[in-house]
Amino acid sequence: MANQSRELRRRMKSIANTKKITKTMELVAASRLKKALDRVAAAKPYAEALRGVIADLVTPELAEAFPLLRTPAPPAKGGPRRAVVLLATSNRGLCGAFNANLIKEARRRVEELEAAGYQVELHGIGRKGIGFFKYQGRPMASERLDVGDKPTPEHATSIIAPFLPAFERGELASVDFVHAHYRSALSAPPTTTRVLPVETPAAAASGPRKDYLLEPDAPAILGALLPLYVRNMVYRGLCETAAGEQSARRTAMKSATDNAGELFELVKRTYNKGRQAAITQEIAEVVGGAAALG
Repeated sequence: MANQSRELRRRMKSIANTKKITKTMELVAASRLKKALDRVAAAKPYAEALRGVIADLVTPELAEAFPLLRTPAPPAKGGPRRAVVLLATSNRGLCGAFNANLIKEARRRVEELEAAGYQVELHGIGRKGIGFFKYQGRPMASERLDVGDKPTPEHATSIIAPFLPAFERGELASVDFVHAHYRSALSAPPTTTRVLPVETPAAAASGPRKDYLLEPDAPAILGALLPLYVRNMVYRGLCETAAGEQSARRTAMKSATDNAGELFELVKRTYNKGRQAAITQEIAEVVGGAAALG
């Protein structure tokens, strides 16, 4: 009985220490989530303004003049066979099924492209996704571990820069970006964003069309804005992935903290029952001995 009580006390201490760790990680994730959401919110006005200007500038004639807006022919009709998939995951775990869902979405997209006849290059951003595909024996065309949970516009520029000239030269069929789409603190599902070719934003359906005074002219402005629009799509995807990671980690750590509390109470009740049984047995032995002497 003494050995059992000692083991239960050891387990209670271990569970209490684990609960402290998970609670601390929950608070840290909540703090980082606030900063990540600030980055998402800060990028939104610029993205919407850029999207609106491009929607107003693009015409069918201009769309044919810019390679970034043209959709290449499929491989069966002589189009380029090379396709790129960018996968953004976290560098750390302890965030539930967050990374597993992103990896599953990337595998789905890769299989879809390969079934259509494309030769897919997989580029990894984040240790978890890279580690999974290395374990599966699939080579990564490039690996980025420097982005982490604090992405910057410079990170987005360096990620997408190699693909812009290749796409303009007709060497690439498409660039897809698999990332988290942050909706709320409880929902950040994986999504695939088509980065190249640029899908022309739809102009506003209602209201008068904006009357711009263009200097120097629409083609020159559009040529400068399209790379910025592509970079902004990648940057927003990185920011939403970082926010989704912290949200998932906060949720996972809160669940772990609650479970640790429930387990502690269960072990504590078991310990108290055993202790009470031992006390009762000792009292019974004392009473029985006194009755025998009397």
